[in-house]
Amino acid sequence: MAQDLYRLKETSSQTAGPYVHIGLTPNFAEIGGVFPEDLGKVLVNDKTKGERITVTGRVLDGTGAPLRDCLVEIWQADAAGYYNSPSDTRGDADPNLTGFGRCASSLETGVFSFETIKPGSVPFINGAPMAPHITFWIVARGINMGLHTRMYFSDEEKANAKDPILSRIEHRSRVQTLIGTRKGDKVEFDIRLQGDGETIFFDI
Repeated sequence: MAQDLYRLKETSSQTAGPYVHIGLTPNFAEIGGVFPEDLGKVLVNDKTKGERITVTGRVLDGTGAPLRDCLVEIWQADAAGYYNSPSDTRGDADPNLTGFGRCASSLETGVFSFETIKPGSVPFINGAPMAPHITFWIVARGINMGLHTRMYFSDEEKANAKDPILSRIEHRSRVQTLIGTRKGDKVEFDIRLQGDGETIFFDI
């Protein structure tokens, strides 16, 4: 005889945040005494090799409005294409590039910004060279699982055309959602969560 299994009822869902600013960037949230400086705030110093760039952008919702309580992290290779990680055994990475950045979006404008260098090419799992790119991870209120995406560079058209990831995208019109617009030493990259021009996210 069937019976009701009340003990298996699904619990109520809850949105995440706005803990990200407080827990991961306490100084940004004006909470002192936790860390001298928020982790990931500085990627480079005056000895870092490579072409200096500033990457800025916004995380936009389905209406095109910027999220003002999101957190963006990046991970990238150095100018020679090596990661500052024990798991990268191909060579010695630049010790003056952390390769990791973290930035809370502006509470006024929703803009995030990273001072870094343009990364070099790194190999795909089959050894084929990938176009220079920066990996992004995004969390915010209402995003219960972090979103992964990439930013490639608009001034790397030939490399982008041969990239083993970009070449696998079936709907070619969506490739542009992964391209940061290079203007001198500035790179602009908006991330759209849904709607027209939705950014491609990676299932990692």
